[in-house]
Amino acid sequence: MSENPTALVAHGGNLHEAAVRYGIAWDTWVDLSTGINPHGYPVPPVPPTAWRRLPDDGDAFAACAARYYGAPDARHVLPVAGSQAAIRALPALLRSARVAIAPLTYGEYAPAFARAGHEIVPLELTQDTLPNTVTHAVVVNPNNPTATHLAAARLLHWHAQLASRGGTLIVDEAFADAFGHERAETLAHATSREGLVVLRSPGKFFGLAGARCGFALGAPALLAALRAHLGAWTVSGPARHAVTHAFEDSAWQSEMRVRLATESARLVALLRAHGFAPHATPLFAWITSPRAAALQDALARRAIWTRRFDAPASLRFGLPASEDEWQRFENALEEAVRAIG
Repeated sequence: MSENPTALVAHGGNLHEAAVRYGIAWDTWVDLSTGINPHGYPVPPVPPTAWRRLPDDGDAFAACAARYYGAPDARHVLPVAGSQAAIRALPALLRSARVAIAPLTYGEYAPAFARAGHEIVPLELTQDTLPNTVTHAVVVNPNNPTATHLAAARLLHWHAQLASRGGTLIVDEAFADAFGHERAETLAHATSREGLVVLRSPGKFFGLAGARCGFALGAPALLAALRAHLGAWTVSGPARHAVTHAFEDSAWQSEMRVRLATESARLVALLRAHGFAPHATPLFAWITSPRAAALQDALARRAIWTRRFDAPASLRFGLPASEDEWQRFENALEEAVRAIG
């Protein structure tokens, strides 16, 4: 499994690029290229002190996150500038070795580990036992983009194997919030164990991607090393304000999970009606098709932007933000499928 560690990783959300490529004004598109909740948390007004003062680790932000995620306590939670910051930094803190990563998963992991001198090998998500030649492993759960969801028991079994070799299991749970803690198979509660790191992000479920806030959950010694590597003030005062309110608003969370489940079912039904077999989380659906590139292009010519993958040829669809966007997408999908034959 070879990766170019210096190459830019493609992501969804690149709407300006699509607008230029297709000559369609940026503000006229329906952007389905990310798995970010289009019904974001309604952040209350930011107090002026959040802008004027430096972020203060004594503000109980980590403790708030520990309560929300079910981590053992605040010592096992490190706020970071989006989980992306931890993804980039963690490989350098682990001893160079062979790391298993699924061939189709969030694309930042393999280059980050390669830059730090690790050897990347493919991870088969259905296996019960990891090869004894693997020291570290990365699992995105549920996986992005395939929506594969692994049971906590399997992940803990893998962790035990790796920990016995002095290795580490990193579990990225960026899309877990949309399921609710009782269904997410989260390992947040187990992060007192050495060799286990869980990454969480309020950007997806809460629709707060612009806050650039995330959390690394793990043993205090590793988090201390990560904190030293990243430096001070990793999460801004306004972001801390927004995320704290979101974490404490359990009524909004419950209502939103119901809404997302309904909209996800609508998206799945729409794709099935056109002959596809989608795999889905509450925030996105993924289909494989040999005509994926043609379908993405046909939708783009109708100002609908999606996320394409090449191996296998596939597309990921996020949720429309309004009934008007749903209607535009439904009409465009019908025309696009007809156009590509």
